[in-house]
Amino acid sequence: MEIGLSKAEFDRLLLERYGDKTQSYAEAFEVYAQKLIEVNQHMNLTAIDEPNPIREKHFWDCLAIDPLIPKGSLVADIGSGAGFPGLCLAIVRPDCHFDLIEPTLKRCGFLKEMVSLLKLENVSVLNERAEDVQRREHYDVSTSRAVAKLSVLLELSIPLLKVKGKMIAMKGPGADEEVLEAKQALKLLSCDGGQIFDVHLPSAGLRKNCVFTKLNTTASKYPRSYAQIKKKAL
Repeated sequence: MEIGLSKAEFDRLLLERYGDKTQSYAEAFEVYAQKLIEVNQHMNLTAIDEPNPIREKHFWDCLAIDPLIPKGSLVADIGSGAGFPGLCLAIVRPDCHFDLIEPTLKRCGFLKEMVSLLKLENVSVLNERAEDVQRREHYDVSTSRAVAKLSVLLELSIPLLKVKGKMIAMKGPGADEEVLEAKQALKLLSCDGGQIFDVHLPSAGLRKNCVFTKLNTTASKYPRSYAQIKKKAL
């Protein structure tokens, strides 16, 4: 069986979750997929460049964390790349505002083009590194997917969150090990031990989404510079 979701299969899943909003969401995702494939021919956005795998491995995978985001949240999407998960979520969550944080200028150009094409009014694109964003303790939620190992990602994300804010990290089957390795980082950054939610994609297998709650104000020395973070993670 080919890995991926046909348009009919993807639309059926959208219908089950989003009901009467499905048509507009489905149309938006088709525009997104077509533009992604087109631009990917001359810009390295994704290794997945066929419609069916894009619908499953990118779009439906990203939408798995939608239920974890509280209504009306201000969301920081760390390392947005081609818009995963932040732009996907923005399509289906008009009640939330998403800041797509992406250090690569060309990818920011793609994100801005998609925001314009999809007429999204709940998205801002920030051409910055996460550790340089001057919005400390500003966000309700942070999201990330395939950005860095968890101990690094925590230091990039947690300082941006309000106390009681949620960090959502999309991970693969090895998430449990990453959480164990990040035990010290969780302590230093005043987070709880987290929860791990298993997600089984229709044909692409197991994914794990980790959710951590910020318990106290982050010490002012975090985040360090990326060179320091990379040299020695917490």
